[in-house]
Amino acid sequence: MEARPAPGGTMDETTPGDWRPGGSRPTPWLWAALPGRAARAGADALALAAAMLIATLLRHDGHLQYLNCSGLLELAAVAAVVQTIAGIHFGLYTGRWSYGCFEEIAALARTAAVTTPVVFVLDTLLGRLVPRAAIIGSGLIALVLAAGVRYAVRLLQDQRLRPSPERCSRVVVMGAGEGAAQVVRAMLRTPSSPYVPVALLDDDPRKRALRIMGVPVTGTRHALASVVSRYDADTVLIAIPSASADLVRELSDRAGALNVDLKVVPPVVELFGRTVSIEDIRPVSHADLLGRREIGIDLAAIAGYLEGRRVLVTGAGGSIGSELCRQITPFGPERLVMLDRDESGLHAVQLSMDGRGLLDDRNLVVADIRDQQRLDEVFREHRPQVVFHAAALKHLPLLEMHPSEALKTNIIGTYQMLQTALRHGVDRFVNISTDKAADPCSVLGYSKRITERLTAAADESAGGTYCSVRFGNVLGSRGSVLTAFEAQVAKGGPITVTDPDVSRFFMTVQEAVRLVVQAGAVQSAGEVLVLDMGEPVRIADVAKRLADAADRHIQVVYTGLRPGEKLHEVLLGPGEEDRRPHHPLLSQVPVPPLDGAVLSLLDPGAPRPDLIAVLRWLAESPALSAAHNGNGRH
Repeated sequence: MEARPAPGGTMDETTPGDWRPGGSRPTPWLWAALPGRAARAGADALALAAAMLIATLLRHDGHLQYLNCSGLLELAAVAAVVQTIAGIHFGLYTGRWSYGCFEEIAALARTAAVTTPVVFVLDTLLGRLVPRAAIIGSGLIALVLAAGVRYAVRLLQDQRLRPSPERCSRVVVMGAGEGAAQVVRAMLRTPSSPYVPVALLDDDPRKRALRIMGVPVTGTRHALASVVSRYDADTVLIAIPSASADLVRELSDRAGALNVDLKVVPPVVELFGRTVSIEDIRPVSHADLLGRREIGIDLAAIAGYLEGRRVLVTGAGGSIGSELCRQITPFGPERLVMLDRDESGLHAVQLSMDGRGLLDDRNLVVADIRDQQRLDEVFREHRPQVVFHAAALKHLPLLEMHPSEALKTNIIGTYQMLQTALRHGVDRFVNISTDKAADPCSVLGYSKRITERLTAAADESAGGTYCSVRFGNVLGSRGSVLTAFEAQVAKGGPITVTDPDVSRFFMTVQEAVRLVVQAGAVQSAGEVLVLDMGEPVRIADVAKRLADAADRHIQVVYTGLRPGEKLHEVLLGPGEEDRRPHHPLLSQVPVPPLDGAVLSLLDPGAPRPDLIAVLRWLAESPALSAAHNGNGRH
């Protein structure tokens, strides 16, 4: 009886690589893989046969007349079958691992451990074809031979992939840890790599004799000049993802004196657990020189409050908000709602996260935190459990001129967010503040200090945790001093600095957000969590470094401090103690609460001096909370 084709097709119609359980033909990928896997099994079988011959000869002190060739061949064939079956079981011949890797060698050892006793028993049943001692010895010898073949093949592959030193930059790699090992392997196993490592440097004396893929550790960073000269290197690579800004600055100065290029790999916060690759190698940025540091976080604690939760980020289109979204996503929230009044900002953050930017996701919310009705609509629809409030006005000189805008956005907008969060049962609320709120003397500082106090008052009424996070200048954010300086250099200068002695705290946006996410996991009672920003940096030094790096003469001009600006910022105000009970980089500072009812005293239409005076009074007044007045929500 002739079979009939399915409707709309033919019997011979197949899709390449399609697996059909009822069919008789193996898939194309299996046909392609079989020769290589069979070759591995065959090579191991030959190694086992050779091992049996060697072990038998050793047992008989090399006397060939005692050798039972037919019995040896018979047992070798049996042993090859047993070894192949065991190897398939342990994944040795199924393509599970790359040839010669550590995992495959471990599987090879397990295969030998099973094959040897099974062959021992079978030899007894077959009438003792070879000496028993030879069987035990052959297992060890076969393991060495098979591993040796793999090592030789791996070595040949590495040599074939190694880029030519004649056409590549010769690189001295600073660091000999895991990051350096990854980047050295990447350089030596990529034929098109523009770099070839010639030497390693590491300050750890225990690594002095270490080699990574044949590249030796030749000294510490203090030997950089002699090593560059000895190996004729033209590039220095800092392959330490946790390298501090101090180390980057020191090596930058040393490399500059030697007239060699300096490259870096990204810091830990940018890698987020992935392996370093050739594409990660980049020139040193000013952010590397100013704000780079190692930030340790408690992944389990963060996952505990983000994984499977509904998270809302306000100001999601801004520098801090967008980075929050990128760093929250890997923790697997049930929903990440991104809110901003800037639709272009939302488009940019979606594009950076999924590469689509179609703006067709309900989790992208266009809304203004000044609009209470709209906030209620958003909270009713998305029911957030965790809120990161990053929406704010932040430019100090503009808010000095227009204090009513600071009132409407920073203060009233935040108060409306807090009250909406309380009404909708938000469990955790993190308000993003600024170092301008510590001992404030500007409209921006007053407004952010008031929001810290409003958050503390809300925490008294909340069933969960409501806190603020305070930090200084963020490198790479829109409108940051570094961004402004780079724009001035691009236009030919001059670079404008307010005062020769003015200093500021700096941290990269990735590092700041990493600590903000960690701060959200800390149990606090309405406190301000202050990020450790390291040591303050003189702005004049930053300007000079940028001017010196330019390809033309750039002048640095001092313009004088603007109204509301401080010569030196502080992270802690008068009476605030540096107490770090939960994390070495997070200070927890109590905040006197402020009942939102007093906001009725503020009139956006009031004369500018009067409005600023009231803002100052509210920022500095004693504790005044709804709970203290008997009006708290519980």
